[in-house]
Amino acid sequence: MLRQPSKRAVRPELVIVGAGGFGRETAEAAYAAGWRLRGFLDDNPALHGQRVDGVPVLGPAELVHELPRAKVLLCTVNPRVYTSRLDLAERLALPERRYATLVHPSAGVAARAELGPGTVLLAQTVVTARASVGAHVAVMPQTVLTHDVEVAELATLASGVRLGGGCRLERGCYLGAGALLREYTTVGRWSLVGMGSVVLHDVPPHEVWAGAPARYLRAAVGAPGRAAPALP
Repeated sequence: MLRQPSKRAVRPELVIVGAGGFGRETAEAAYAAGWRLRGFLDDNPALHGQRVDGVPVLGPAELVHELPRAKVLLCTVNPRVYTSRLDLAERLALPERRYATLVHPSAGVAARAELGPGTVLLAQTVVTARASVGAHVAVMPQTVLTHDVEVAELATLASGVRLGGGCRLERGCYLGAGALLREYTTVGRWSLVGMGSVVLHDVPPHEVWAGAPARYLRAAVGAPGRAAPALP
């Protein structure tokens, strides 16, 4: 039996595209925030008709077109293939109004912060004064975005990331768990910063950086629709 949402104002029906780890965490956040979760959509045919953490897997991603009243979240993420949400968004070609913005009830979001459609903030994240987060951004638990941070669409912030004031994350970049960014630094589009890294200088686009302090390792295969190399 599916769990009932919390006793908050009931929100519209929701479908989550992706039944992996991030999708499952998003499902928990959806229950906590009072969404009516219809189920997962996933392109793995072995999951169709099954339940993942008690949530039914209804079918492939394209089934979203047969559920026109449901709000949608794209919840795929992987440091080896971190363009996957872009691939899904282009493939499904849904209008912006179809996408939900999901904030876990334990997250702290400043009144003047901005969150884009399709974005997910998981438990105990903090978004402070005038921070801006674009569309389809994945923000994992206990991540902190301080004043005037700008996060472009399709970026991924793994758990425990800390962004100093005025940092800028460009389109599609990936920050590994526990990464720390000095204030007013920039991570370029489709770049990857390894877990636990300390970023003191700007990271150019399409590069992989790691370490404390973070340094260049190699070029990232960051063109949209292609996989980015994992760290060794």
